[in-house]
Amino acid sequence: MGANDNASIINVGSNSSMLGLAGYPAYVAAKAGIIGLTRALARELGPCGVRVNALIPGWVLTERQKQLWVTPEALQECVAQQCLKRSMLGPDIAGPALFLASRSAAMITGQSLVVDGGRVML
Repeated sequence: MGANDNASIINVGSNSSMLGLAGYPAYVAAKAGIIGLTRALARELGPCGVRVNALIPGWVLTERQKQLWVTPEALQECVAQQCLKRSMLGPDIAGPALFLASRSAAMITGQSLVVDGGRVML
């Protein structure tokens, strides 16, 4: 990767680590660790020309999410906690991921890009 002048690693976390959601503490802890890992790897790999950032999405309605966990009540609660009042879909995350991987982000490393519609706990 170091031979490439645009090498980029994008770690994927979850906004559950910032919200401290109850019900799955091991998941929340693991996703919080992504942020520390990102910062440490950015410092370690930066001299080799590798950028390392984290993408921190909110609840993205994938087909798997819809099949296993989405209920009308849970979805309504999540959207109510967001500043932007709509569900997030795959393209809402793909664009920011492409940005982090692109030359437009050439001097961005060790950062966490939160894409969650401005969700805050009420």
